[in-house]
Amino acid sequence: MNTQKTSTPPVVNPEAAHDAVTAVDPRLLVREQGFAGYLTEFKRKLHSGDLGSIPVIIGLVIIAVVFQSLNSNFLSAQNLSNIAVTMVATGMMAVGIIFVLLLGEIDLSVGSVSGVAGAIAAVMSVTHGMNEWLAVIVAIVSGAVIGALHGFFFARIGAPAFAVTLAGLLFWLGFMLQLLGDQGTINLDGEGVVGKLTTYYFTDVAAAYGLAAVAVAGFFLSAFFDARRREAAGIPSRPLVDIVVRTVLLAVVAFAAAAMFNQYKGLPLALVLFLVVLVVTDFVLRRTTYGRKIFALGGSVEASRRAGINVTAVRISVFSIAGTFAAIGGLFWASKIAAANQSAGAGDLLMNVIAAAVIGGTSLFGGRGRTWNALLGVMVIVSIQYGLALEGIATPIQYMITGGVLLATVVIDSVTRKTQKTAGRA
Repeated sequence: MNTQKTSTPPVVNPEAAHDAVTAVDPRLLVREQGFAGYLTEFKRKLHSGDLGSIPVIIGLVIIAVVFQSLNSNFLSAQNLSNIAVTMVATGMMAVGIIFVLLLGEIDLSVGSVSGVAGAIAAVMSVTHGMNEWLAVIVAIVSGAVIGALHGFFFARIGAPAFAVTLAGLLFWLGFMLQLLGDQGTINLDGEGVVGKLTTYYFTDVAAAYGLAAVAVAGFFLSAFFDARRREAAGIPSRPLVDIVVRTVLLAVVAFAAAAMFNQYKGLPLALVLFLVVLVVTDFVLRRTTYGRKIFALGGSVEASRRAGINVTAVRISVFSIAGTFAAIGGLFWASKIAAANQSAGAGDLLMNVIAAAVIGGTSLFGGRGRTWNALLGVMVIVSIQYGLALEGIATPIQYMITGGVLLATVVIDSVTRKTQKTAGRA
């Protein structure tokens, strides 16, 4: 029986093969070179336009330094606590918008939907005497249904999301005015469920420090076990030193914030709820199959469809999520002013919600962003508003400055996208 021997093809250029260097993931240099590795990694990210949240954090530091130099009350415990509570309503709505932006779409109706939710909760609990908890649930479910309706016209019928949600903005604004009736304002019980959303504080100092400790421990354990899993899979992971440094930095910020809150009224319930929402939604986006489908759709709809993703269902669900968080944000706004009135959801609210998501780092072009961007973005917007208010700057100037910040962010987003394309990452 004859056997055939397989031979290795001859090397065409043995000198080149001898001098060839195996490609190494740049992220591995961090582990191998220590501080020099971190510097190399930073340069790589700068070249590829992948700096993440670093520009926003630097911007927050600059804002704090500038306004503190102008007014010593800016970094006072009372002012920072007020900023933390005020930003929650817009931040909640920005979380929902981020889900939509990840698809590369937009939802212009969130302001009106937030007003409808506040009106529904007020009418049912105050006018009709319904149990307030039940009224709150109905209001939130109504937001989800409204969002799903928008998603249906967009995903199933094929109407542009811009046009659908613009129509929704007008329709739900009129519906809110109809609900509130001729009086136009329904006052809420400050001691009720909605009222306490922004007025309740955990006065025990252990609450703020305990939350800080839980946050730091949770971050370390999550990062540590994630690194272990990546190492076991043979893919690049953060070295332990990197994780420890990040944990220490987070601990400094978290415990400093806890100390600040305890100097005023204590830990705000509103901020606790917002942080819980950010943790849960971040887990959904980054750790679940559903979240990966959203990112896939933001990257390429056709490729996602060919991969077996139910594009219609995911799109409808995303708009439903946006409506849900718009309703939650509306309840926080109603709590802030202790009433549901005709001005709810109007003014610059929609602009601030979208700006918070984009300024925080979510791309308008889809496929890039995290729900934590809502926290960073809304901190920038509300900090600017409070800083300008302390200086007595007129509202028109505040609008102009906020608009300028938003424009700068969009320009940076566009430049970053082009840089990533040049680097072959998009």
